[in-house]
Amino acid sequence: MTEAMDLDPPPPTSTTSLPKPQTSKPLLTTLTLPTPPFSYANLTLLTPSPSTTQQQLDPLLLKSYLTSALSQFLGQTGAAIPIDILQVGPASSWVRLPRPDLAAFTAAIASFSGLNNGKEKLVLRVEAAGDFLGALVDRGEEREIWGK
Repeated sequence: MTEAMDLDPPPPTSTTSLPKPQTSKPLLTTLTLPTPPFSYANLTLLTPSPSTTQQQLDPLLLKSYLTSALSQFLGQTGAAIPIDILQVGPASSWVRLPRPDLAAFTAAIASFSGLNNGKEKLVLRVEAAGDFLGALVDRGEEREIWGK
């Protein structure tokens, strides 16, 4: 006795294929800041003796001091560095100068012995210097907050 074999394929079953999870690749972003053409410096006026009244900075006194310091340190080349006076306060100021001249500028101000105004010697101190003005301003405000 031979049995009849069923040669028909079985009916198709419905299968649902799940989407394959995508491998998570980290998103890399690069940002290149262009080299800024200018640098900035925050200068503070110091007087040697604390008992004397604090001399106030004005644009002419500041320009005279900077020209003297740069001339003494670098000669006529130093005096020719273009400096923009951005702000002059009673005891501090902000200046802008070409970025390649920042190192020579800070060295000239730091090494200058001071300017004699008849009564006392006036000395400028570089509080902060750098290429990005926003970072320098924040650094000064941070010093005020933390009392440093």
